[in-house]
Amino acid sequence: MTFSEENYLKAIYHLTASLETEVSTNAIAEMMETKASSVTDMLKKLSDKDLVNYKKYQGVSLTENGKLSAKMIVRKHRLWEVFLVEKLNFSWDEVHDIAEQLEHIKSEQLINRLDDFLGNPTEDPHGDPIPDANGRIIKIEKQLLSELSENQIGICVGVKDTSSEFLKYLDKQEIALGSKIEFLSKESFDLSVKIKIDNRELSISNKIASNLFVKLT
Repeated sequence: MTFSEENYLKAIYHLTASLETEVSTNAIAEMMETKASSVTDMLKKLSDKDLVNYKKYQGVSLTENGKLSAKMIVRKHRLWEVFLVEKLNFSWDEVHDIAEQLEHIKSEQLINRLDDFLGNPTEDPHGDPIPDANGRIIKIEKQLLSELSENQIGICVGVKDTSSEFLKYLDKQEIALGSKIEFLSKESFDLSVKIKIDNRELSISNKIASNLFVKLT
């Protein structure tokens, strides 16, 4: 596959995972920041390679071959993110763009050795699951911080928004994966949330709380 074909597969995979249904060419075009006509041309190529199920005006889904191929691209991306953070001391807001380049490396042997070298991690630095060499994913039960009730306690296990701006904000507030967060209260006026982390009380907006995944303790 070309880099462009891999990027399209990954985009469809992420859209399918979030929508849990077939995705439209317009949704793909928006994610890829391109024209719908360009998406249609690419979908025809991917369909010819048995990577997507595509019929005009009926949405798109991945075939089993396409799903596995997409998972392998995601696997490479997330393993490289772990490597960059754990071994090269990049911060979690710096690694996405670099991993975007590294995910196109073709060597399966290299990626499997990288996986072993890192101790076979199951999650990337943002808390997203890493598929294993067979495409299997270990999923953890998680929910958004904004959905918690008063006095519930959760461990931060991931972020919904992986933008550099959001991750830098979390660093400023000393919120990271593994942080123990106690949900104190929610303001009815603007749905802002008061939380407690390491004996610090902190007020955060509903937007922030809606982008943090926690696992209840």
